[in-house]
Amino acid sequence: MTQADESPPDRPEEDAADVLRYARACAAASGHFDELRGAINSEAADAYLTGVWRQFFNNMEGGSEAALEQHVASLQRQIRDNGVTYNVYADAEGPQRPWSLDLFPLIVDAPDWAHIEAGVQQRMRLLDAVMADVYGPQELLRRGLLPPALVQGHPGYLRPMAGVQPVGGVHLHVAAFDLARGPDGNWWVVGQRCQAPSGLGYLLENRLAVSRQFPQAFQALKVQRLASTYRALMDSLKTASPAGAQAHIALLTPGPYNETYFEHAYLARYLGLTLVEGSDLIVRDERLFLKTLRGLVPVHGLLKRVDDQYLDPLELRPDSTLGVPGLLQAIRAGNVLVANTPGSAFLESPALLGFLPAIAQALLGESLSLPALPTWWCGERSAMEAALPLLGERTIKPTYPGSSIHPSFEAVLGHTMQQSALDRLAGRIVRQSEEHTVQAYMPLSQMPTWRSDADGKGNPGMEARSVMLRVFAVSDGRDATGQAQWRVLPGGLARVAGASADIASMQRGGSSADVWALTRGEVDTTTLLPTTLTPAVLAQRKRLVTSRAAENLYWLGRYTERADNTIRLARLALEYLGGEEQSSEPLLQWLTQLAQINTLVLPGVPSAVQARRVFERSIIASLASPDGATSVGYNMRALKMAAATVRERLSQEHWSTIVRAEEEVFQRCAQLAAQGDYAPNQALRILKDASDHLAAITGAQTDRMTRDDGWRLLSIGRHVERLNFLATALDQCFDTGAVDTDGGFEALLGLFDSTITFHAQYQQSRDVAALIDLLVLDRDNPRSLAWVAHTLRGRLAKLALSPANELSSMSLQVPAPDSWDLAALCESPAGEPVMQPLRNLLASLCTAAYTVSEDISTTYFTHSGETKQSVGT
Repeated sequence: MTQADESPPDRPEEDAADVLRYARACAAASGHFDELRGAINSEAADAYLTGVWRQFFNNMEGGSEAALEQHVASLQRQIRDNGVTYNVYADAEGPQRPWSLDLFPLIVDAPDWAHIEAGVQQRMRLLDAVMADVYGPQELLRRGLLPPALVQGHPGYLRPMAGVQPVGGVHLHVAAFDLARGPDGNWWVVGQRCQAPSGLGYLLENRLAVSRQFPQAFQALKVQRLASTYRALMDSLKTASPAGAQAHIALLTPGPYNETYFEHAYLARYLGLTLVEGSDLIVRDERLFLKTLRGLVPVHGLLKRVDDQYLDPLELRPDSTLGVPGLLQAIRAGNVLVANTPGSAFLESPALLGFLPAIAQALLGESLSLPALPTWWCGERSAMEAALPLLGERTIKPTYPGSSIHPSFEAVLGHTMQQSALDRLAGRIVRQSEEHTVQAYMPLSQMPTWRSDADGKGNPGMEARSVMLRVFAVSDGRDATGQAQWRVLPGGLARVAGASADIASMQRGGSSADVWALTRGEVDTTTLLPTTLTPAVLAQRKRLVTSRAAENLYWLGRYTERADNTIRLARLALEYLGGEEQSSEPLLQWLTQLAQINTLVLPGVPSAVQARRVFERSIIASLASPDGATSVGYNMRALKMAAATVRERLSQEHWSTIVRAEEEVFQRCAQLAAQGDYAPNQALRILKDASDHLAAITGAQTDRMTRDDGWRLLSIGRHVERLNFLATALDQCFDTGAVDTDGGFEALLGLFDSTITFHAQYQQSRDVAALIDLLVLDRDNPRSLAWVAHTLRGRLAKLALSPANELSSMSLQVPAPDSWDLAALCESPAGEPVMQPLRNLLASLCTAAYTVSEDISTTYFTHSGETKQSVGT
């Protein structure tokens, strides 16, 4: 159904807008349905654009070529600034790449959307009924409506869940359906995803980004909003959970290296969920708990993004580190809701599509209103014999995709294969019939996309590319009769194929597009937030700090400070190695020792005293080297990795700055190495820019993060690192005698970032007592040891919830600055080294930093207390 027959538009020749000129020149390939014209290509050569597409282009803010190019640049900048990524493990350029989003949305008019919505809701009722039967009475198997090989022979069928009635009585809370429009203009189901369907977060970002480019068109076309459906999902999960409306729901993610981790963090933030990994959770007394800094907090529901087989290493895959031991027992006991209920993976087999029409008649007494592509499971001999002669016209898919116990392979299009390859495939199908499913090939409909280099010669233009639509259905509570309901998200995620492909896959270099589902009624402007924020709701929204997040925040603080220290030290070394003091042996010896202690150079490198130029080149070569040295690049990458694990707690600007800082250091150092040029001036420019980035990062940590326990640990991490670094640097400066030289004196002030303050207070003095007063005792100097120690003691006490004006036992491990005295520290008793009291204090500060770090780890990051209860089996 289309709107091609609505009120005829003005003749195209009368409209001179660039965008309409490009649209008229953009046509789908032969045999493909043309979304622009609402007809198959062979019928669309002279057809007008459909009413909705003309309305879109006519309401577009700026339809000129230049304006469209600006829209593309703005869209790409927004995706980059928001840090939207899609991880591709096989990508030679690295595990992360920016999310690919096309400029134009896929527009689905109101009649088409109503048809899709009704068909998807019907299929959700059917799939949930299939789950209930397969894990219950198994009438479908008994009556032969489902082959046992597709259920009990499927690795996604979980025997530990047999006979389990899930909390709330609903098995499927979220499911996705991949739809394609055929040459006849009708929508067909190509596949379904039930384990942990991806896309709910990405489509939100797509909607935000694209609607900002075309706000006038978005308003004029009456595009349905998304928030009310997400709110319905959250209300449904809470209502169905054991704790009801006050339930604590968390989103379970495999972690930052998962290909869709961005949307896990994005979705958790949008829905107000706690983002957790398996290591954050623990089962006690058949109940699920979250490990936080303040102990164990009950979890009543999980929205999971982990595949079923990894959920519980006790009963499923024993090598899994992504799940929670005992989770299945907690589910069986009815103490936690998991969406979706484990065991739905068998529903994703493409072979199942061929059996659903008969099952729908048996379970629902209805015919499916949204058909699937004709599908033949070769495990049935008659189906295999019917499919083999037509392999060249079909799509061949694995029956058990991604299985570790069944042969799996990438889906292939028969018409793209040589006859010899088809013959080999036919032989394999005969030998391994159950492993293969054959599906009818259907040319995908094609939608307009804007390409800045449409002809490969730098000329922009509009291209038609194949598109597949992923539609999501989510649980929506129960109706008046007590029957479960599902709501279809009005929109979805469109996946657009590459330039010469007919397979819409992000892994194969495809892109995405926003989906505008139109309505003829009023647009629902419901927001996600509850209309009334009650005290209970406010209390529940208080952010929890998991032990894992706390540990990563702590190390985020440490690596932030460590990166800043190494940048400062590397800059200082390069400046003095090429400056007027390069002949000062104590200064060179001090710089050498600090560089070695902080591993800015590899072991065995001659000291700056022995070979100044070699030492200098070694510092530059190791700035971003991954081998051995833990210099600037190493610490910047460690900073980024720690930040990635707590990304949901960082602002977009904070995260983007971290990413840019790390990328820039490695890119510019790689260029320096490729040139074979170890020029100190270029290295200093790199370090200067990195220092500017670090200033922005530390500013975001200081001024833009909530002062909760997580932030306190981040701050404690920075102060532990700073205390150890500064105390060590000062001690080494006295040990080498560099402090007694003009160059060493100035270098020490520079390392403490106190040059301006010192000269403002003491002019050109070189008095060591004045130096100690500023760098050790001055409580107003945030780089002085007294300030760091005092602040660290206070933060440790606050973290331990100590009463006002009282310190915790951990705080007391840090020497108290109140007892430090300038005259005592400057004493040099007869027969002892110079300023031995100061050296003793510096040693005790380094020891305190180490001790506090160890105690923090054992106190806050583990919950390994003995329990006498088993998790049960």
